[in-house]
Amino acid sequence: MATMVGMYCSSHHGTGDTLCGECARFLDYAEVRLDKCPYGEDKPTCANCPIHCYKPQYRAKARQIMRYSGPRMLLRHPLMAIAHKVDGLRKAIHPRELTRERRMAPRKR
Repeated sequence: MATMVGMYCSSHHGTGDTLCGECARFLDYAEVRLDKCPYGEDKPTCANCPIHCYKPQYRAKARQIMRYSGPRMLLRHPLMAIAHKVDGLRKAIHPRELTRERRMAPRKR
């Protein structure tokens, strides 16, 4: 997410290598939400996730950032883009369907 936000901010807000205040706040919010995700390291892509982590205003911003940065990722960061596409092929299991052991497993971050 940080790479995509950086690409978006650099292009739309002309900040170069640093993030503007709005994009920095969004990225902080996104990181907090990702840390609290019940999927942990096994988080599916947002398009395949049955849980909406973001508030509506942030979800709209994330969609805007991903629509801009997504196609450009293939040229600038091809390995990340390919890994994201492969992750998108995985089916997400709703956390309620996970076993207790898988839900309580320590996260690796």
